[in-house]
Amino acid sequence: MVKELLRKLSDAHGVSSSEGSIRDIVRAELAGVVDEFREDTMGNLVAVKRGGDFSIMIAAHMDEIGLMVQYIDEKGFIRVVPIGGWYGPVLYCQRVILHGKNGPVMGVLGAKPPHVMKEDERKKEIKIENMFVDVGATSEEEVKNLGIEIGTPITIDREFTELAGTRITGKALDNRVGVAMLIRALQQADSPHTIYGVFTVQEELGLKGAKVSAYSLNPDCAIATDVTIPGDHPGIEKKDASVEMGKGPVLVLVSASGRGLMADPRMTAWLRETAEKNDIPCQIEVGTGGNTDATIIHLERGGIPSIPLSIAARYIHSPVEVVDAADVEAGIRLLVEALKGKPAF
Repeated sequence: MVKELLRKLSDAHGVSSSEGSIRDIVRAELAGVVDEFREDTMGNLVAVKRGGDFSIMIAAHMDEIGLMVQYIDEKGFIRVVPIGGWYGPVLYCQRVILHGKNGPVMGVLGAKPPHVMKEDERKKEIKIENMFVDVGATSEEEVKNLGIEIGTPITIDREFTELAGTRITGKALDNRVGVAMLIRALQQADSPHTIYGVFTVQEELGLKGAKVSAYSLNPDCAIATDVTIPGDHPGIEKKDASVEMGKGPVLVLVSASGRGLMADPRMTAWLRETAEKNDIPCQIEVGTGGNTDATIIHLERGGIPSIPLSIAARYIHSPVEVVDAADVEAGIRLLVEALKGKPAF
């Protein structure tokens, strides 16, 4: 069952540029399965299954959005900067973990309480620069004695939980879902081709790891496993996000209205035909926002034909992201079946 792997990955912590704990899980899951591990200077982990001359890169970013210590005041309150794309109100009053040099330290994100706000303040968004982390300390020295310093990474303290049916919730499902899909695909795939399973870093900060790894590997084509936004809940309309949870993985033809990626039609046909042949449910998306590692991969070298294979995920970039595990299982099956063949180049 993919749920338990998702639990392990979601509950682990790995803010952008501090993805080591996720790398450790990947290595453990794929030990004895792949022919080789490579880790580059940025921290991308490449799991290689050797085959013929044709090579397929599958990228899944390991990093999650988080925070970082910017300043510690004399009373022990900690100011932070966001690492990745947060919406301020989502963070207000969350519990966090500071990953200090002496081990994890618990804290809470505080701000001015609404009871003492002026009327005009209550109408405004609570901004991250007005929040602070309270670890219970009473001085800067006490905070530093806990092993916390400027530059300490911070993640949300939230545990994976099962909802009704096959639906699950947790932090960092963007993109531990993609990581789980790639792990399982590598475990199950029997391909005549060389497969580079690339677990990338710093996607949330500008697709950085994928750029470096794609240039280095120069594969014949690439798939990015990630998540995408569905339009199946209150507050969003289907005309703005046409895909739904529970209806299978998503082939993203266009991201960011084309400013990001225009998926290679041959990649689309390959995956779409594989889904139809194997009775795997599959959705098609033309998106106006959001990018994946595929956006940067397709621009490397002389151009690398690429496409995102995504899973519909509600409430992304929050501590309570929701996906349907059945969609994830279907995405794994699609990858496994597709890797038996290749695009018609």
